[in-house]
Amino acid sequence: MHILRKKLTYFFIVFITSVSAQQKMTGTKDFYLKIAPTYGFIFEHRSTIGNLVKGYVPGVEIDFVKPTTGTKNWHRENNFPEVGLSFNYIDFANPKQLGYCYALSPYIEIPLNKKVRAIRPILRVCWGVSYLTKKFDIDKNPKNIAIGSNLNTYVQWKMIWHINISDKFRMEPGLSFAHASNGRSQVPNLGLNVVSLNLGLTYKLHGDVPKANLIDSTSVWNSKHEILVWDAAGFNEHEPPGGSKYFTNTFGANYYYNVRNTHKWGGGVDVCYDTQNLYHLETSGHPAQNWTDVLQLGVKVCYAYNVGQISFPIEMGYYAVSKPKEDGPIFHRLGIRYYLKNGLMFNFTMKSHWAVAAHFDYGIGYRFGIRKKK
Repeated sequence: MHILRKKLTYFFIVFITSVSAQQKMTGTKDFYLKIAPTYGFIFEHRSTIGNLVKGYVPGVEIDFVKPTTGTKNWHRENNFPEVGLSFNYIDFANPKQLGYCYALSPYIEIPLNKKVRAIRPILRVCWGVSYLTKKFDIDKNPKNIAIGSNLNTYVQWKMIWHINISDKFRMEPGLSFAHASNGRSQVPNLGLNVVSLNLGLTYKLHGDVPKANLIDSTSVWNSKHEILVWDAAGFNEHEPPGGSKYFTNTFGANYYYNVRNTHKWGGGVDVCYDTQNLYHLETSGHPAQNWTDVLQLGVKVCYAYNVGQISFPIEMGYYAVSKPKEDGPIFHRLGIRYYLKNGLMFNFTMKSHWAVAAHFDYGIGYRFGIRKKK
């Protein structure tokens, strides 16, 4: 606790210094600064990590926040959200085996009601990178089967409430779920999940920002129905740690119905070629006779929430055709996609089988409008 108090004091000094510096700079009237102590626990999604959990998990978060003003269409579609950059420090309460987490991640906070009130519910979506000071080591840290690499992704979902206490200050109590893992690029990779209560204090450098006139609607998609075709590659590692790397490639075709410009539903198919399936078939006693034996055909239900040209897809699928059975019949995909104005799409998603990561997908695609909106 003494170390934690020293770290919190340091973060508080950095926060106050940043506030003073921002006030002296030009062009910063539309930025806020936030500090939020957190306190929670490691969620044991696998019983095998129970021996790593030693106590409750404290932490602290510092955010640089930019409120939107309505100059773009997606500002208004999402009830004038706030975007920002968040720095998180987490003490896993097990310095010898799990150490500490330092995460840097962009985020968006979307108000869940249109009307501005003194108390307002907010949903945060956050995805960035994290550095964990402890990882699996066969000699020095063999019991840490949760984290196989120092560098990991960092995902956070948070439900908070904005409570205005003055023109300058806002309290933000809430509940968050954070996840750190490397997407099975290096094993072991069970990942760490942290559920936390948090209490943030936001300082508005120049008070509330006036809303501007709408000037940009280029993110509005002009078709009610669309087809997205995409291809992505990735790699993963198989047990034991330090083993072989396996190449994967997925071709996908998604149909979407645009309910509104902010979200869409649909379905699709995936054709996945994963060379790790060669290993699975070999060890199961049914070695592959040709390359088509490792192909998997999946059908899926798709949803995506759109924030301008950024889309957050969530997909749940079933392997209609798959000779390998080790991962089960159900797969999932979530992540982020960025659409250019001409329909070109850049993909960064993670495929998993329930709570077990399979690999990251890095790829490109293109979407076609079928019928324009009336």
